[in-house]
Amino acid sequence: MDNKQIQMMVCPECNGKLEYDKKSSELICESCQLAFPVKDGIPVMLIEEARKMDDK
Repeated sequence: MDNKQIQMMVCPECNGKLEYDKKSSELICESCQLAFPVKDGIPVMLIEEARKMDDK
């Protein structure tokens, strides 16, 4: 993902900053402890699709 795109995006739950984890291909919200998947270069920003960070 492009760094500019990531900077413009916010968590849909808390409107917090997101970090891109290239290894897992996820956008991470540290505040909510949610990881949003990026599929084929497209972030899936649905709370229902997010993984809780304590889940593996």
